[in-house]
Amino acid sequence: MAVKRFPVTLTINGQKIVREVEPRMLLVHFLRDELNLTGTHVGCDTSQCGACTILFNNKAVKSCTVLTAQADGADIVTVEGLEQMEAGKLHPVQQAFREKHGLQCGFCTPGAMMLAADIISQHEPLTEDSIRHQLEGLLCRCTGYENIVRAVQHAAEIAHEHQTSEEAAQASGG
Repeated sequence: MAVKRFPVTLTINGQKIVREVEPRMLLVHFLRDELNLTGTHVGCDTSQCGACTILFNNKAVKSCTVLTAQADGADIVTVEGLEQMEAGKLHPVQQAFREKHGLQCGFCTPGAMMLAADIISQHEPLTEDSIRHQLEGLLCRCTGYENIVRAVQHAAEIAHEHQTSEEAAQASGG
């Protein structure tokens, strides 16, 4: 007996995707196995580590906690899509993680970067403590979080600089 499949339409990294999926397929497996977006990592399969974090309708979500059928109609950004958000340039998070060495083995990095993108998009004042609090759903065995926290702070600074430059250009008619 064949398993019933459900139609889903998603926007992933700016591209409309229409597929039929099995009802129990987790979004993390859909991204990795069906779309070959392997930057989204499977770390624990229990929603504890955060390696599978994506932006789901502009909010950080662990993709191992969402059934693909539940995501029908969603706008999703994976780590592969960060650069596309900046028209081919490094996203402030990517730039900051590179400049502040916000990775070590790299396994948690995609999830950390997606979580950081969500944190800086909130445009709230960031302190070291507030960043650490917002990173609580991410497990990193290598870095001790010091450089990840520095990278998030730096990403917020870069994003603010970009926003200020864009506003100045618009004000001058450019």
